[in-house]
Amino acid sequence: MQQRKQQLLRRHRQRKRVALLLGLPLLFSSALWFWWLPLPLLLAAWVLHEAYFADHLFYAPGDDYDYRFAGAGVSVSITADGRLGLAQLEGIAEADTLLLEVTIKADWRGCWVDPRVLIDVAQPHDQQTFERGCAGRRVVNLSGLGPALAAGQVRLRGRYCRLAGQATLHVLRNPDYACQRMLILAPHADDAELAAFAQYQRGAEVTIATLTVGELEAEPYQQLGLSAIEAARLKARLRSWDSRHAASWGGVPAERCFQLGYFCMQLPAMRAEPLLGHPSKVAQTGDIRPLRKGNALPLPGDVDGQPSWFNLLGDLRGLIEHYQPQVIVTPHPQLDPHADHQATTAALYEALAVSHHQPQTLLYYANHLHDNDRWPMGEQGEGVALPPALEPLTVAGVWSPSLSGAAQIDKSMALGLMHDLQTPLPGKKKLRRVLQHYLAGRRWPRWGVDEFYRKAIRRHELFFVQPWPIKDQAQRPE
Repeated sequence: MQQRKQQLLRRHRQRKRVALLLGLPLLFSSALWFWWLPLPLLLAAWVLHEAYFADHLFYAPGDDYDYRFAGAGVSVSITADGRLGLAQLEGIAEADTLLLEVTIKADWRGCWVDPRVLIDVAQPHDQQTFERGCAGRRVVNLSGLGPALAAGQVRLRGRYCRLAGQATLHVLRNPDYACQRMLILAPHADDAELAAFAQYQRGAEVTIATLTVGELEAEPYQQLGLSAIEAARLKARLRSWDSRHAASWGGVPAERCFQLGYFCMQLPAMRAEPLLGHPSKVAQTGDIRPLRKGNALPLPGDVDGQPSWFNLLGDLRGLIEHYQPQVIVTPHPQLDPHADHQATTAALYEALAVSHHQPQTLLYYANHLHDNDRWPMGEQGEGVALPPALEPLTVAGVWSPSLSGAAQIDKSMALGLMHDLQTPLPGKKKLRRVLQHYLAGRRWPRWGVDEFYRKAIRRHELFFVQPWPIKDQAQRPE
């Protein structure tokens, strides 16, 4: 999965180089007429690039999303005024998750400004944003609107886009997983907060396990006069503290939060050589025990402190058998390409294969994507439409609980406790945001500069439901 994303990134950069080479003859010819003209042309090209073409969108906006839902959807019509024809649909008011597959086509304005689907319930209620120039099948999230849909009060409107007259509605009913015993696996500190803060805040019995200490990319801490090694160790201490204590803001006590102490971007190497220890790439340490001292439960990896796959599987098995979760929350094995995220779910599967306790359900989340680094697109507070799925993706179920305004504020404050989300923006990104604000109409949250404040503070949290055990081997990670 990570290899596929690198391939997409290389292809994206190659296309930019080709565009630059094609533009060079224009610059040379303009210099023949006016010697000063190439400079303003270059400046204009750079401004247009930063405003409109700097997104990492690695697919054609006209491609359809290819979701294969387990249950058949209901065909509904969209009237001229945007009403949904649901007169014969029963039980919709009780459904917790409602997904509308619909064809969206951007108009000429939607090629320059992000197209949006506006969702009105007596008054403007929500909007969900899609790719500029989109012209294909998309999935709008109507979760939380069951009673309004049943009463015929929901109206959809396209801004800078048009909606097709026919759509497919998927009506999904789930138990409230937050009321079950839950184990959340976070590859790094903040992954649990980004994906599932509102659910563990509501949860009655939640355990959080963070696999790595997050010591990479510690250059900002060198401004304190530290060497690269000292900065990496400081960052590891800070993020380990975050992983154990920030969740208390959401009601999960520190004794239910575990830091396993493994090292960033080493999980795939550990998986490839299960019995060997793989030390930190930057902190010059190979002992996982120093940052595990606050854990409330002794784990198998404490014995020798080796950062090995064998120890990781033992740690996960120990947590699963001790807390006996009914639900385990983990990164999506197909959608989330981050190498540590992929390895986390692979480790979970291997640990469950030898565990005496088995959960009933896995809930998958995606904090990163292969081919669209802006998803969820749009602004803070919007609903979460389903992510791009350009290859066929079989979906057993989806759970998308709604967040109140108060829950969104609490989640924003939880992200504020995460040191890694407080790094100031580089000057180039600040300038890009200014250009995109005035030229492309984009907005960013006032609280917090990191992109995850825009992506994660939303009207919904989104999980793909996988009953356990998995019968279809294609659903397992590579």
